[in-house]
Amino acid sequence: MSRFDVAIVGAGMAGAGLAAALAGAARVLLLEAEDQPGYHSTGRSAAFWSETYGGPLIQPLTSASRTALVPFLGPRGCIHIADAGGTGALAALAEEFRDASVPLHELDRRDLEARLPGLRPGWDKGLSEPTCADIDVAGLHAACLRAAKAELVVNARLLEATRTGAGWTLATSAGGFEADILVNAAGAWADAVAGLAGERPLGIRPYRRTIAQLRVAPAAPADLPLIVDALGRFYFKPEAGGRLWLSPHDETSSEPCDCAPDELDVAVAIDRLESLIDWRIEAVERKWAGLRSFAPDRLPVYGFSDSGRGFFWCAGQGGFGIQTAPAASALAADLLLGRTGGAIDPVPYAAGRFA
Repeated sequence: MSRFDVAIVGAGMAGAGLAAALAGAARVLLLEAEDQPGYHSTGRSAAFWSETYGGPLIQPLTSASRTALVPFLGPRGCIHIADAGGTGALAALAEEFRDASVPLHELDRRDLEARLPGLRPGWDKGLSEPTCADIDVAGLHAACLRAAKAELVVNARLLEATRTGAGWTLATSAGGFEADILVNAAGAWADAVAGLAGERPLGIRPYRRTIAQLRVAPAAPADLPLIVDALGRFYFKPEAGGRLWLSPHDETSSEPCDCAPDELDVAVAIDRLESLIDWRIEAVERKWAGLRSFAPDRLPVYGFSDSGRGFFWCAGQGGFGIQTAPAASALAADLLLGRTGGAIDPVPYAAGRFA
């Protein structure tokens, strides 16, 4: 039975990022239940880097991650757009980030028409977030796996985790392992993994998010910014060949699973898009869904549980786990190794806040 300093359950972005941050400081085992890492949320992300996404308590992690993400970022920009009902939400967004050094610029109807040809009447206010960027998620995830120098075992679903005096004995579908510290980076399955280890679940819930790839006419401009409704009813961005990736910004509570898109959610997304712009929808070419997992307060959880058994949480990243990965991984590695003096205050993300 192989022995490791740290065993990480889950080789998606959270687990791979933490393993990379621990490289050279610990012998790490990465356990992945699927036959390839990143199969679920990481592999289905339409990720973008946006300092406003997730709110003010996520922004420090996002901003601190930018330098490390530069090789994986592409220029995009973002427009938060509002109809008459959304102007209050737009103003609240501007106020929320007024003191956070996040550049946001007001746009009027003329500005919006210049960026969104075919804009329907009633959409007269916007905020530009010019620093928003696309993220090459596959490239980032692969780079973390390479940097990790961990032992990656796929098709290794955790079956049982037993705490002994010397650490953890782990039974998986790929065999048995031992580790001093057990890290829960299992995404939608985080509470289930906690239960297998005899730890108290934190109420981390998965929610389904749907995306459809559309062929539209006229073709979407390649330099079109990410467009986000101020009231959270939709967002879309261009893809190769003039296509659009469109989401109804849905959050449907789900059990942990290999989730599939719902046809109604796709129809709702298209209806909301057509309320904004007069482009013709020629075809729905692809559609998919992924699970975004949140703790009850919608902040991620990084740190040891209060049980004193060497159980470490790295979970609850919601939809912002990709854009915060470098800073969050560094924070988690510092906490796990007992290092102090990092740039990010760990208190808002501590597992003990749910005690």
